[in-house]
Amino acid sequence: MATNRRTWLKQSGLALAGLTLLHNRLPALPPNEVVYKPWDGPIRLSSNENPYGPSASARKAMADAIAGSNRYPWGNTDSLLNKIAANYGLQNENVLLGAGSSDILGLVAHYASLQKGHAIAAHPSFRSWWGAAEKCGLPIVKVPLTEDKKHDLPTMMDKVNNQTRLVYVCNPNNPTGTVLPVADLKAFVTEVSKTTLVMLDEAYTEYSDEPSLANMVANNKNLIVVKTFSKIYGLAGARIGYALAHADTINQLADLLPWANAGVSAVSLAAASASLDDKGFVNLSKTNNAKAKAHTCQTFQSLNIPYIPSHTNFIYYSAANFNGDLNAMLKEHQVTGTGIIEENGRWTRITVGTMEEMQQFSKVLKQIWK
Repeated sequence: MATNRRTWLKQSGLALAGLTLLHNRLPALPPNEVVYKPWDGPIRLSSNENPYGPSASARKAMADAIAGSNRYPWGNTDSLLNKIAANYGLQNENVLLGAGSSDILGLVAHYASLQKGHAIAAHPSFRSWWGAAEKCGLPIVKVPLTEDKKHDLPTMMDKVNNQTRLVYVCNPNNPTGTVLPVADLKAFVTEVSKTTLVMLDEAYTEYSDEPSLANMVANNKNLIVVKTFSKIYGLAGARIGYALAHADTINQLADLLPWANAGVSAVSLAAASASLDDKGFVNLSKTNNAKAKAHTCQTFQSLNIPYIPSHTNFIYYSAANFNGDLNAMLKEHQVTGTGIIEENGRWTRITVGTMEEMQQFSKVLKQIWK
């Protein structure tokens, strides 16, 4: 037994030393430093990730939280709920956490499917929740975008009837990067939510100058605003997002969960809380994204490649004039992009990485574009 205890203590000591060494090897960067790439390999421009994060303060908070991960993080959960709520002039009863915003989108789809009917969504738009919705008996009525790749709000409103259980709007829209005029969106939400649930996906508002509509949820039981820490905060791998809604709506969503707000780890809670406090990192991410995006748009212009002005960290562009499989050619040159999203016009999307990454993307594009 003594030998086993000594062995256990030795192994524990080695593990603790390993964690300490890992912590010490994390880039010790000041808050406004953004040189961070956790893996080698092809330039990854496929998933709208923030190439600069997590911020230094978030990384430190995550490392510090490891030691307390043997305890349920109730206090930290409440603290983050309060901090999120305060950002929007709401109460913690208006917030529900999830493992990324996709987790919340699926939960809302499940909630909407409890009554037989259908959902309405623009197409193309973010669709990771569509499969779950349809398997729950909630088919999706798809409304094509306008010619300038924006939501066709009048047509979407015309599709609403007594069988509509959910209307989904992604603003700014993924994959097109377009935004809706705030007055038009508010009017749409106000009218549609009189009869059915509206789910407003605001994953990318921090990259744009568009205001959140979260302040509407306090007095509207049929509006759910979905947000994420995956994008500008650089926490895609940490898996944390949240819903903002009327307290009664939050309670109804929570009733579908075995344990509300328990799907986020102590480490992710710490990262999210630190990220909300790090305004400098957010501002720098937005500034650097704008510069790298402008460089990429200049490349598209020089090659006469049609593209849609973007309010996000990605750009929607047409490969109609490319002779061959563009995505395969990019992969051959160590750039991971996205496949064709719309066959009509062969529209595709590229994530905006660092300036160095986008310079390399531009170099490759100029070599292969024929």
